[in-house]
Amino acid sequence: MNNGMNAQSDPTVQPVPASVVEAVDAADVTLSNPKWAVVALGANLGNRLETLQGAIDALGDTPGLRVKAVSPVYETEPWGVDPASQPSYLNAVISVKTTLPPSSLLERGHAIEEAFDRVRDEHWGPRTIDVDILTYADVVSADPVLTLPHPGAHQRAFVLAPWNDIDPEAQIPGHGPVSALLAALGREGLTQRPDLELRLPE
Repeated sequence: MNNGMNAQSDPTVQPVPASVVEAVDAADVTLSNPKWAVVALGANLGNRLETLQGAIDALGDTPGLRVKAVSPVYETEPWGVDPASQPSYLNAVISVKTTLPPSSLLERGHAIEEAFDRVRDEHWGPRTIDVDILTYADVVSADPVLTLPHPGAHQRAFVLAPWNDIDPEAQIPGHGPVSALLAALGREGLTQRPDLELRLPE
């Protein structure tokens, strides 16, 4: 998998300091048979950028998990509702290497959402933070608790665009290349925010 750290041709992908890369790579030796997973993050309440970074840092603090790449930030209209009914979202995608099974990664994601006071009383409702597992290795599962790959990922440009930024060769099992899916959907409603930056956990 392309870890997105050498994407210097794209000026919107911030270079990662060599010291951080070395620290992350060195930490990988503590992971036994790690799997790649891709996680989407979104927030439209409160200090959105700070919350996204907090979620990334919390994932980075998770035993058995290393955050390997962080996408540029995109601003998007709310999904599935009248755009005027909610604030806009900041969205990002990260790739991780982990020895956690999918169920434990999901539990960790939910714990992070709860730590940031995520409320789930309204479908498509506004939220302080949304942590969604998009893919876990090549696992395909129809488990309603955690469907893999994420059932809506291939239809959402706000997921595909940042994902494509960190891994232009990414594939969604059963749906094909992320780049092709993004090309078919287009980028309407997406605004890349080069003035906002998320970083790898230190």
